[in-house]
Amino acid sequence: MRLILRTIVLLFLVAGSVEGQGLNDTLRLKEYIGRFGQAEVSIEYPGRDEASEIGRLVSIDRYHEGRLHIILSKVTLEPFLGLGKPFRLEEPSEGKGIITASELAKALDWDSYPTYTQYDSIMRRFASDYPSLCRLDTIGTSINGKLVLVLKISDNVHLKEEDEPEVFYTSTMHGDELGGFILMLRLADYLLSMYGTDERVRFLVDNLQIYINPLANPDGTYRTGNTITNPVRANANGRDLNRNFPDPLDPEIVQEKETLDMIAFMRQHNFVLSANFHSGAEVVNYPWDRWLTRFHADDAWFEGLSRAYADTAHQWAPSGYMTGFNDGIVRGSVWYVIYGGRQDFVTYELQGREVTIELDDIKQTPSDQLETLWQSNYRSLLNYLGYSLYGIRGYITNSVDNEPVGGAMILVPGHDKDSSQVYSSLTSGYYNRLLAQGTWTIKVTAQGYRDTVITGIVLNPMQPTLLNIALEPVANGYDTLVTDNLRIMPNPSRGDFRLLLPDTFEGIVLFEIISSSGKYIHSEEVSYSYGLPVTLSTGTLSPGVYFIRARSRTTGLVLSSRAIIIR
Repeated sequence: MRLILRTIVLLFLVAGSVEGQGLNDTLRLKEYIGRFGQAEVSIEYPGRDEASEIGRLVSIDRYHEGRLHIILSKVTLEPFLGLGKPFRLEEPSEGKGIITASELAKALDWDSYPTYTQYDSIMRRFASDYPSLCRLDTIGTSINGKLVLVLKISDNVHLKEEDEPEVFYTSTMHGDELGGFILMLRLADYLLSMYGTDERVRFLVDNLQIYINPLANPDGTYRTGNTITNPVRANANGRDLNRNFPDPLDPEIVQEKETLDMIAFMRQHNFVLSANFHSGAEVVNYPWDRWLTRFHADDAWFEGLSRAYADTAHQWAPSGYMTGFNDGIVRGSVWYVIYGGRQDFVTYELQGREVTIELDDIKQTPSDQLETLWQSNYRSLLNYLGYSLYGIRGYITNSVDNEPVGGAMILVPGHDKDSSQVYSSLTSGYYNRLLAQGTWTIKVTAQGYRDTVITGIVLNPMQPTLLNIALEPVANGYDTLVTDNLRIMPNPSRGDFRLLLPDTFEGIVLFEIISSSGKYIHSEEVSYSYGLPVTLSTGTLSPGVYFIRARSRTTGLVLSSRAIIIR
């Protein structure tokens, strides 16, 4: 009887929002996480700086009406309690109206949620029904062994067409934010089924390589089994996957399996444009998420891209949809700062362009509202893909033998900063630099070639500018050595690097290899003689982007350069 009475009391207390203070509230919070896998609390907004520090410990969900809302899991509960903040335990309003499809045919009506096995069957069915347009792949597996599936949709789907931009849509890395899950499945169905009759769809499929990952966190969505019951934000380890990517401002972040798999997948491709879909708000969120006072070099372009998505949605959605913030768009850090976010990782480390699209104020979109969500967004989704075709693109080649030059850097002088430059494909020399309309200058540099500057490049709105560039090779690997640069050869490399330094570095030099997230990987001291390359072994380092730094022990001078390892 006493146990029954205690359970009734606990249920009564968590039924509403209760201001958290003292032992009883802590017990309620622990009970809630134990039963439902997570809990939402809110605290009085402590100011931007303190909120940013809190965000390093726990998963901030949103800032709303003077309070900071936080989602706690089994692994972030104690760090949160250690803050000693009075909290309010929020009543869950999610899960209402979620209908599970009784069979596969019902799931394909897109007005209910599939079981996990139905989802798997739908993805396989796309590939089998449209073998010339669709290929099914696996990004990896979740901690509990569920497949993280991705579709490729293109007119020559089994070929890698270097001159067609790769674009990427991914959803539900927060497992309880469900609207994008169905939206991505329905988008794949729309692209495939309408290819033969819709000119716009045909144009996109013929000119792009489109990748769609409807469910990035299956363990969070299908936490309790084959159906969606009490889904949670985090993965099976209780970690927020959208706070889990490498970040130079938080090098202590340890990547989860799903994150490592996703990074490896994205590094295999050159996604020119991407978006990841969430719910809990209605807004297009663009970089940066981590820097408040530093703007992306293409901030105006990002704002225009986001504005186009929201404005198109406004034309077709019910009144009031996606009208908060700056009429449906926001630069992420203005909303609240996060570290380890995917959007900033893709944009900074992979030289892609990614936004975060919050589709619905309700995290778990009720089944009877899925049709409205589709009608509000599908035109925006199609238009967004098309933006990957507008910019400067072409091939970088050797002017002597017309062979491709891979790894060439395409830089907009006086404009690019914070890793906004792009690089040509390692295999084909193809590049794609998305830019706003206007007149531009670009500079192309590559190891073993003379720098090339091209001025007066005119970009018209909503049109591509094709520009092939032939680089003049130097006579040997040394006569482009400049006194302010660290030369790395070959770059990219499948094995060791050979390094050349200016004569000001004669003597003992400390070489360091640093990961793109800022972690020190390796260091060694050598005696350097001008003109004689130093060999630096990459050992067992994984493929990826690194930085090599040289520090003269004699003069204190420091040089660094970007290095790429491929295997």
